[in-house]
Formats: sequence, structure tokens, C-alpha cells
Amino acid sequence: MHSFLSRANTLFAFTITVLAVLTTGVFVSTFFEEYRGTVSIGAVRPIVKHMTDFSANRKKNDLGVLQLTLDMDLNPLFDWNVKQLFLYLVAEYVTPANTLNQVVLWDKIVRRGEEARLSFHEIATKYYFWDDGEHLRSNNVTLSLNWNIISNAGRLMHVRANGSTSFVFPDQYITSRTASPKPSGQQ
Repeated sequence: MHSFLSRANTLFAFTITVLAVLTTGVFVSTFFEEYRGTVSIGAVRPIVKHMTDFSANRKKNDLGVLQLTLDMDLNPLFDWNVKQLFLYLVAEYVTPANTLNQVVLWDKIVRRGEEARLSFHEIATKYYFWDDGEHLRSNNVTLSLNWNIISNAGRLMHVRANGSTSFVFPDQYITSRTASPKPSGQQ
């Protein structure tokens, strides 16, 4: 009456239905979570260099150099639906050409089960802080930490941490060869 393939198909369909219901339950159970956290961010010894961009146009652009201090506890963000966090530190500033410039300076992946209490003091940025022009000198920059919640089931969430910091780059260039400031009128 019922063949082996018919019974296997019924069992497979039932299993897929149960898994779909469980996955939907996991998604719904964490849908209203905000995953907020507080971070302490600091910028140490910011300087600006006037460097040649080694792309096709080879023009001079500003390169911001700074060290970062980050202190955060990400343990409260992990629940049973969070697989990992993708953290990234964004620098935002305004130039005459653009009302909003955003540059990612640092990122890190924290997986469930790893140490989620992060404390970094005076670390170098992971990526270059290039400005497409000469607008970093005396510019106010805001640093903020963001993260993406990589869940087991459900949506990919983008969250901005509570806490940010602002600093101003110096008004003089630092030459590559020496640590003495270069007057702003010289190229």
C-alpha cells in the first residue's frame, strides 16, 4: 500500500516542516531585541601627513594617522540566536565637497564562545585614513563603533553603539621623514 519511497517522503516533509516552525520560533523570539551596548572610544596622537596617492592620478592627499583606545563588553549582546558580531569603527567628518564622509578604520569578528570583553589601548588603525583631497587638517572627526548581528535565524541587524568620541586633527602637516610639524602653507 505505502511504498518505502512514499514513507520516506512523508518523513522528510514532516521533518522540514518542524524545522521551519522551529526556525521561525527562534526568529520571532529575538525579533524585538535591540542589541545595544556602550563603548568607550578614544583617539590618541592624531596627526596629518600630506602624501602622494599611488593611484592613476598620483595627486597629493591627506593621510590621517592615529591610535585607538577601545573598551567594551559585548557579552550581553550574545543570546541563543546570535552566531557572531561584526564590529567596525567608523570615522565621520565633513568637507566642502561632501556633507558626510565615512571611513572604516578598524574591524573585528567576535564569534559566540570567544572572549567578548574587548579592551585595546593605543592600537594602530587597521585601515588607512585617506581623505580624497586636503581636508583633514583642523577637521573635526567623530569616531563611532557599529556592529552587525549575524543571527542563526532572522534578519541581519545593523546597530550603532552608545558612545562616541570626537577629536580635531592638527592644523599642520607632519612630514614622513621627521616628526616635526610642517607649516600649513608648504606643500
